Amino acid sequence: MYHAVAHAPARAARRLSVSPDAFAEQLELLGDRGFTPLTAGQLAGAWRDGSPLPPRPVLITFDDGYEGVHRHALPLLARHGFAATLFASTGWLRGPYEDGHRGDGPPDLMLDWDQVRELAAAGVEIGGHSHTHPQLDQLTDERLRFEVERCREVLALELDGPPVSFAYPYGYSSRRVRRAVREAGFGVSLAVGNALAARRQGPYALERVTVRRSTGIGEFERLVEGRALRRGFAVDHALTKGYAVVRRTRGAARRCFPGG
Repeated sequence: MYHAVAHAPARAARRLSVSPDAFAEQLELLGDRGFTPLTAGQLAGAWRDGSPLPPRPVLITFDDGYEGVHRHALPLLARHGFAATLFASTGWLRGPYEDGHRGDGPPDLMLDWDQVRELAAAGVEIGGHSHTHPQLDQLTDERLRFEVERCREVLALELDGPPVSFAYPYGYSSRRVRRAVREAGFGVSLAVGNALAARRQGPYALERVTVRRSTGIGEFERLVEGRALRRGFAVDHALTKGYAVVRRTRGAARRCFPGG
């Protein structure tokens, strides 16, 4: 799971960014180790129809829609012939659908729609990531439907057809959120979890591992090989478990008292 790819990202986006040089080195490692990148839709399709996966399948995903995915990541992906998936927050992208009235706004320069179409034409799958990137599990039912359905509607209008895949902003979901994503027409959805994806997680809760600015090539190798994930993300897992209780309580209160 990537976010921004940039030499000098904005401060708010820095921790979850990677430099173009680091990204190039990581792609080289995937190629050297015989990994076969798929899109999220290709993975879901293979699981649905029972067709075999290629050797060492891996998903390369980008959340949010930062401009550096087009500027820096696309040429490197093309050099290797690697597939990837971009999960776009449609209200954050530059253009006619920008929505500055909802959410906190993007932390760095975002793609415009011409760049999104160029990514799609180059074979990058474009999936949904909500409209304005809120914490979906904290929303009322009405707002939740808007965020998911508006995102899918905009992507369908701007691209060749409706998107197949979705990723939860911040990785937060719940049974109610997953149902809303499924009912909106998405066929697969990705969380975070910092663990390897597995069929038992189901098509609406597939897990990914986070690649950060601080991720060195040795750690990246361990991530993609699935080694020491629990130890490497121990703090993340502990915080996630504790915060989940708080989020469930807070979300229930907001839905009961939406004006509070």
